[in-house]
Amino acid sequence: MQGISEPQLAYLTQFGFDAELQARWMQDVPAGRLSKATNVVTGDLLAPPAGTIQKLPAANSKSARELTALGRDAIRRGEVGVVVLNGGMATRFGGVVKGVVPVLGKDRTFLGLAVEDILQHERATGGRVPLFLMNSFATDKATKAHFAEHDHFGADPARIEHFTQFIALRMTTKGELFRTGKGELSPYGPGHGDFAAAFRRCGALQRFRAAGGKYLLVRNVDNLGARLDPLILGHHIHSRCAATVELAPKWPEDVGGSPYLYLGRTQLVEQLRYPPGFDPNIVDVFNTNTFTFTAADLDRDFELGWYYVEKTVEDKKAVQIEHLIGEMSAFLPTNFLQVRRSGRHSRFLPVKAPDDLVAARDEIVEMYDSGGEGG
Repeated sequence: MQGISEPQLAYLTQFGFDAELQARWMQDVPAGRLSKATNVVTGDLLAPPAGTIQKLPAANSKSARELTALGRDAIRRGEVGVVVLNGGMATRFGGVVKGVVPVLGKDRTFLGLAVEDILQHERATGGRVPLFLMNSFATDKATKAHFAEHDHFGADPARIEHFTQFIALRMTTKGELFRTGKGELSPYGPGHGDFAAAFRRCGALQRFRAAGGKYLLVRNVDNLGARLDPLILGHHIHSRCAATVELAPKWPEDVGGSPYLYLGRTQLVEQLRYPPGFDPNIVDVFNTNTFTFTAADLDRDFELGWYYVEKTVEDKKAVQIEHLIGEMSAFLPTNFLQVRRSGRHSRFLPVKAPDDLVAARDEIVEMYDSGGEGG
């Protein structure tokens, strides 16, 4: 590909770089076929029909006990795995990979707490829960070293698997390859929409299913509330849907997508796709980017859309083309589930910057050190 040396291409290729797709973007951006305007939906966004968004049954109710037992049994049988979306560019924590940042003491990092949660459920059920880390080219090396340095946080290393999301190159608004002040190319990960294809392409999906795996919790590395929860797992299993999307009550400062009725189907639509003047508050919940998938339903291709995003890199405007994991709800029968976002059982506590850790410390301690099952 013009503008990329052979060594550079070899490096990019190991992370699944698609030169043909990149070349197409470089034509589509200047031609206006990829732009902020083309991100926008082509039909009306309407509130979902009544009853579309489910709520968990009351604690200690018969229904809650039955769903929890259903989830625990799946964990006990080794049917459940956890995927942590650990990609991105390692920029918001001063260039340090977020997953390795200490949260509660120097050894209880974001990733360490994810393992801690899994081990708790293994002890409670006698089951085995494999952990999959979707790293990026920017986080892969540091993440693997972090697990090695901490002896895999007490987990069996044979049940921890690393795979990487894909890689693409930033462009200028004219569609040319973006270069830094040193004349270097500027790679990036093209979004969590990589999950299903990357998980399948590396063989992790097939290995998981061959070992008896049926259900996958998929969560962001920085959402400390997104722990394994037998009740939510049981709710997903009982729904018989291919996917469960966790939705949090919307607060005034929240930014993110929500479920809307679009083109005859309730699906997640992210904010970058909203038309001018649209009022997103017709829906009072939003996407937490936490999902439970039935693994068998991931064994297929998903034609997710590609969306135009502008970033500032070294005080210059750069263009990224990204796709969204939530858009899988446009292809799969989906269970939309409202969850809590406060207290010990909160499912949504994102930590985007170092100051967030300080502000949320009491909530984090309550979640992880107050005893009982997470979720």
